[in-house]
This record gives sequence, C-alpha cells and structure tokens, in this order.
Amino acid sequence: MAIVNVHMDGFNLYYGALKRTPYKWLDVSKLAHSLLPGDTIHELHYFTTRASSRPYNPTAAHDQSLYIRALRTIPNLRIVYGHFLTHSVPMYLTGVTPPQKVWVDKTEEKGSDVNLASHLLRDAYLKRFEVAVLVTNDSDLAEPVRIVSQELKLPIGILNPHQFHSRELRQYATFVRRIRQGDLISSQFPRVLTDRKGSFAKPSGW
Repeated sequence: MAIVNVHMDGFNLYYGALKRTPYKWLDVSKLAHSLLPGDTIHELHYFTTRASSRPYNPTAAHDQSLYIRALRTIPNLRIVYGHFLTHSVPMYLTGVTPPQKVWVDKTEEKGSDVNLASHLLRDAYLKRFEVAVLVTNDSDLAEPVRIVSQELKLPIGILNPHQFHSRELRQYATFVRRIRQGDLISSQFPRVLTDRKGSFAKPSGW
C-alpha cells in the first residue's frame, strides 16, 4: 500500500476518453481508486480551464459549471485553473483552386500542463507522496516525469485516457495503464448530487 497523489489533466482526459461519450459525469475519485486498488489516495489535483459557451455548443459553460460543482463534492480534490486564449489566424481552404485564405478563430488551452508540472514537482520535492500518478498522455510532461523518476527516485505512474501510449512518457514512467471504457462506466457520479447549495443533476445533454 502506498500514499498516492494523483494529478489529472482534465483537458487530456476529456478529449482522450470522454468527448462524444455518455460518461462525462465522471467521478474521478472513484476512477482513481478503481485503477489503484490497495493504495491510499492522499490528494487529487484536477487541472482544467473554464469553458465559455459557443454558438455550436451554447450549454458548454453551464454544463462544465455543474461538473465542477460535482467535483467539489470530493473531499480531497483540488481544482487548479488555466485559461483559454483565442486569436484569429489565416488558413487556406482545402481543395480550393485557386488557393483561398480565410481567417479562423483558433482557441488554445493554456497553462494546465505548466500548472500540473509545477504542482507535481513541488509535491515531489516536499515528499508529499510515496507514488505520483498522472492522468494524461501529454508528451510535453515527459521532462517532469523524468525528474521525479530519475533524479528524485520516486515512483511515478501514468493512467492514459488515450488509445495509444506516449513513447516519451512510457520511457520514464514506473508504470503505464490505460483507462478503458469499463473504468469510466463504473466510475460515474449519481445522477443527482447534493452540496451546501442544495441538489443538482447531471447536465441533460450528458
């Protein structure tokens, strides 16, 4: 049995395992316990960015607010926010002759990977865990994983929400496991939850 801190890349988890599925109402504490049986989950750190509603997804902000409210019912979970950056970029239309350029609004998620790496390294140097676990498949995190594993000599595992494992992460991680559909199905919140504000339900579109 080990004392484990779990650092979750919410953006990577969503796009790797949850988007276009009925499993978005995910209890990340249940998920961590099911994938790390026998270990003590000391802290859960969830890294995400506040969504804004778009014409193609008008309920995004509301739905995410409900989900964040659900996450806050988990006693040992902390949420750390990054931000979205939107800017217009010129891009060429595909298959058009002569070439035609249009301006496209491109939105990028910023800060979550840096936040995750910073918190992971801080916790490692302060020895706040015996084993670190990352929920991600982002190869940009290979260097902090290497530092924890090779320089600080602490075990660090990867719970991968994607179909294929990052070679860069697998190179340095102590272990790598894939999050499968069955893990998501068995780790859902109840449809209705209660917190200090009262009762609330899973978003209707989820």
